[in-house]
Amino acid sequence: MNDVRHDVTQPLLAADEPPPVAVYNAGGTSPLLLVADHAGRAVPRALGRLGVAPSEWERHIAWDIGIAGVGGILANALDAILIQQNYSRLVIDCNRPPGSPTSIPDISELTPIPGNVGLSDADKEARAREIFWPYHQRIEAELEHRRQSGRATALIALHSFTPVFKGAARAWHVALLYNRDPRLARQLLTLLEHQPGLVVGDNQPYVVSDTTDYTIPVHGERHGLPHVLIEIRQDLIADAGGQRQWAEFLARLLPKAFAELAA
Repeated sequence: MNDVRHDVTQPLLAADEPPPVAVYNAGGTSPLLLVADHAGRAVPRALGRLGVAPSEWERHIAWDIGIAGVGGILANALDAILIQQNYSRLVIDCNRPPGSPTSIPDISELTPIPGNVGLSDADKEARAREIFWPYHQRIEAELEHRRQSGRATALIALHSFTPVFKGAARAWHVALLYNRDPRLARQLLTLLEHQPGLVVGDNQPYVVSDTTDYTIPVHGERHGLPHVLIEIRQDLIADAGGQRQWAEFLARLLPKAFAELAA
């Protein structure tokens, strides 16, 4: 259970390890750009397992359960590009501003993360340099390419949330998050609320802010792009059947919401 300290004079990621970012359907033509900040749970070999028990890596504290599957199916259904992060949020959270208290957590929910305790500035910078920034630079490169070509774009951030957090049950099936710009979220919320039996959260169980989030404030709000952060309850997408069901469901509604916004 002892953590492993990375030698900051050496690269954090070895050449044979997964890259920090994966791009699916790179030639997709949809105006909807899909991103998944917490899709993966890889850990650099140099960090061991951060002193965290194997069972904890199966939990939501390590990744957004099911969202990689949803994202891949949704990208194919929409002919959209999906940009996703491969490394665990316990290494560095790619939806938190670097340097914020939750960027590299020393405790997640109630689980201590020994390998994140007492890190030097150089340790933190290595994780940001090799994992956080390549992911966000790839998103920014795609957005710049679209701007240069005059291509309409909406940013869709895909996440999942645990059905029980610190003993409190969450009834929502899906939730939409936003901050200063609710345009696309409002359109999608209206469509979701017309679905029988669906419990929809409006800025619940989380809210987006400059201090707690990175992807929407930086890539969506700063560029004036329509955007929404979608949270799906994890027990609904824990298996392949649920992932396909929710991906196909969103594939029907997202283009409608974007078209209505454009109109």
